[in-house]
Amino acid sequence: MSEATNENSKDLLSVLWSGADILRGKMDANEYKDYLLGIVFYKYLSDTFLTRVYDLLNDARPENMVVAQKAYEEICGTEDAEDLLADIRESYHYTIEPELTYTKIAEQANRNAFQRETLQKAFNNVEQSDRIFANLFADVDLYSTRLGNGEQRQSNTIAEVIKKINEADLLNHEGDVLGDAYEFLIGQFASETGKKAGEFYTPQAVSQILTRVAIQGQEDKQGLLVYDAAMGSGSLLLNARKFSSKPNYIRYFGQELMTSTYNLARMNMFLHGVDPENQTLRNADTLDQDWPTDEENDFDMVLMNPPYSAKWSAAEGFLNDPRFSDYGVLAPKSKADYAFLLHGYYHLKNTGTMAIILPHGVLFRGAAEGKIRQKLIDTGAIYAIIGLPANLFYNTSIPTTIIALKKNREGRDILFIDASKQFEKGKRQNSMNEEHIDHIIELYTKREDVEKEAHLASYDEIKANDYNLNIPRYVDTSEDEEVISIDGLATDMEQVTKDIASGSQALIAQMRELVAADDDTKSSLDHLIRVMEGLI
Repeated sequence: MSEATNENSKDLLSVLWSGADILRGKMDANEYKDYLLGIVFYKYLSDTFLTRVYDLLNDARPENMVVAQKAYEEICGTEDAEDLLADIRESYHYTIEPELTYTKIAEQANRNAFQRETLQKAFNNVEQSDRIFANLFADVDLYSTRLGNGEQRQSNTIAEVIKKINEADLLNHEGDVLGDAYEFLIGQFASETGKKAGEFYTPQAVSQILTRVAIQGQEDKQGLLVYDAAMGSGSLLLNARKFSSKPNYIRYFGQELMTSTYNLARMNMFLHGVDPENQTLRNADTLDQDWPTDEENDFDMVLMNPPYSAKWSAAEGFLNDPRFSDYGVLAPKSKADYAFLLHGYYHLKNTGTMAIILPHGVLFRGAAEGKIRQKLIDTGAIYAIIGLPANLFYNTSIPTTIIALKKNREGRDILFIDASKQFEKGKRQNSMNEEHIDHIIELYTKREDVEKEAHLASYDEIKANDYNLNIPRYVDTSEDEEVISIDGLATDMEQVTKDIASGSQALIAQMRELVAADDDTKSSLDHLIRVMEGLI
């Protein structure tokens, strides 16, 4: 990215993030993120639409949105307007009426004529224009009392946000810059919302490691199929673009249980310029019912950061589900970790790689989890285990592990990497920089023993450990205790004794100069001095 682009990007981030200040005192971050991200997304749709209108009319980009708006208003009502709008609808799946563009709404806000019903109508029209936009703005409640008491105050609050966001020049920030700005906002909200952030955000450093592990050897594949069955905001899916040589051909498949988070992922896809035809996203419970089951249902890359040790039904009927039937047991009701893992592994291509983040307990817990783990090890499914540092995530401080899995590979050895020390300490959370990430990927790629960092364990070695995959069993990170010199210790003690005696004599000398107020005090002071002299 050029220096100029960096500066523009910072300006864009500054404007977008300052929009949050208007709402920050009225509600917590988990609520106001929906307003800010929803309004930013509507501006993106509107600006994209007006830019396309101007381009079709003039074969050029507009100088600004006001110029584009004027050109659009002039063409409306003419015979050419119908063909122009039909052309845009076919490509973009939506059109926007001239009085409902973001530019027009911002103009109303600037002259204190904005009413929230106008923006609500604009949202409704987009949602009804095509199924890919259905219920996309459902979480932006323009009638919430959190915005203020009464209709006018609520409208005024939204108007202030609209005016602030309108300062952002989205026209000249296409592709990754705008998408990365959106990603930045999501990360900032995750930081503010703490534990609730686990529903929608995987820190970028962790996302990068997962992606680089799963894409290795597939970077040049055209039409790469990527799947995340617990996709959150979609950031993990979108990371594949950064490491593929053919990013425009990637097809994304994702499922998310939380509706508001599912909507966030859809917006994130659009803002990163992903063609609607290349994204298949679904709002449903991953474990409750298998998906996808038709068309594409196995993938080159499976990426996942599921909720840790979540509860699920573990109903007996799942023993007949092809995702779980080969293992003879189900993940416990109180810990669905292996249910998520087996779901993702079931949908992995024979030539692909899966990378999933889970708590360390999956490496050594017994009972049903132990049986599932043994089956995975016996079949050579587990390719590598990477222990991450503690306190990387917004929703938990526990250390986590990345498990990489492959199908039909030769050998059953497993690479163990202890990356627990690869971090920078922060006040609230730890973080990983590029150097840390590159080092972990280098260890993963070389797949060989490195003292105190990595060990390639044979199947027999793992079997001898009763299929326990706890990393310290394979990577010894303990430090040798320093050898203590007895002569040195004696010398140090001799010096300390001399220092104490010297200090005590000086103190006694000072005490002898003290003048007692009465005979009792003088007697006590003399007694103390004699005791101290006896200790020297």
